[in-house]
Amino acid sequence: MATKTASTRTKAKANAWVPQSKDEVVRGIAEIGDLQRQRSRIEAAMNDEMAMVKERHEAEAQPLGERIAQLTQGVQMWCDVNRDALTRGGKVKTAQLPSGEISWRTTPPKVAIAGVVAVIDCFRRLGLGQFIRTKEEINKEAILAEPEKVAMIKGIKITQKEEFVIKPFETSLEEVA
Repeated sequence: MATKTASTRTKAKANAWVPQSKDEVVRGIAEIGDLQRQRSRIEAAMNDEMAMVKERHEAEAQPLGERIAQLTQGVQMWCDVNRDALTRGGKVKTAQLPSGEISWRTTPPKVAIAGVVAVIDCFRRLGLGQFIRTKEEINKEAILAEPEKVAMIKGIKITQKEEFVIKPFETSLEEVA
């Protein structure tokens, strides 16, 4: 009969640096600031490179976009003139052509409102309240102002936590006009 050997489990130790004095904490915070500034410089350099690459490719693609717009306009004009033949008298909305397909689609209705307050006032005057939506929501600011009044209500929980923040000192160069 085979015997089982007991396996030993070891936890990987955290790669943490633990300062042993206030001086080490001060140096640690200073190093955090240095590292954050280095990372910011790397990020800025990356963004500069990305902006140059994007600009170069956009400039390269611009004439293609202009030509696509010209071709699209021309194809649409011809198709509009020949729509009846392409759609078999309006029986279909899509036409198959050797190099692709064209189609006419109707978008869903959409309501656009200019001057919302005036339109709401008009609806109220005309008795058209069914076109006005009223949204009820909990006033969290009022609860925080008087938490004792809602303490017994199930479903309300007020939480607060403490965060530890390290903010290394920074100086910035002055801009000279």
